[in-house]
Amino acid sequence: MSESHLIPDISDAALRDAIKKEYEDVAIDPNKGYHFHTGREAANRIGYDKTLYDTVPEKNIASFAGTGNPFNLGPINPGDVVVDVGSGSGFDALIASKMVGPKGRVIGIDMTPEMLRKARSGVVEMGTTNVEFRKGHAENIPLQDEFADVVISNGVLNLTPDKNKTLNEWARILKPGGRLYIGDILVEKSMPQSALNDISLWTG
Repeated sequence: MSESHLIPDISDAALRDAIKKEYEDVAIDPNKGYHFHTGREAANRIGYDKTLYDTVPEKNIASFAGTGNPFNLGPINPGDVVVDVGSGSGFDALIASKMVGPKGRVIGIDMTPEMLRKARSGVVEMGTTNVEFRKGHAENIPLQDEFADVVISNGVLNLTPDKNKTLNEWARILKPGGRLYIGDILVEKSMPQSALNDISLWTG
C-alpha cells in the first residue's frame, strides 16, 4: 500500500468515539477554547459572506467548526437536493436551505447527538420546512443511490481514516452530473504512521 493510502492502526469505533466527544463539547460549550476556530471567528476567517448566515440562529453559528467554505466552489440552485455530510450544528445546511428555496431539500448527516439536537432546534427557530437532520456516518450515509444534486462537506473528510471509501460513498449518493463541494484541510506531505496512529491528531 502506498503512503498516500495509509490507514491508521486505530479502530473505527475508537476514532469515532474520540471525534464524537470533541464535537459534543463544541455543541455544548462552543466558547471553551479548542485547537481549531469556532463560531463567527471561524466563518469570517474562511471567507463566508456574512449575508449568507444572517438568518442562522446564534447558537448554530456559535458551534460552527468548519475548515473551509464549500459555497465558494460552485452554485447551489433553487430546487436542488443538497446533502451536508458531517453537518454539525447545522450552519451550512441552514445556509443551503435558503439557497434551494421551497422547492429544494437539504438533509444534514451527523453522528453526534448533541450536534443533531442543536441543528434541529435551529430548524425550528428559523421556521424552515425544507431541511432535516439525520444520524449517520460519512462512510455510510443512510440515503439511496443517486439522491443528491449536491453533496457539501466542511472539515469532515480529514476526520475519516479511509478517504477512498468515504469519497466513494459520497459519489454513490450523487445523481449523474451531481456536484461535490468540499471545504477541508489538505496536508501536502507524507505522514508517518506514528502520526496517523495519534488519536489526538484526528479530533479536529
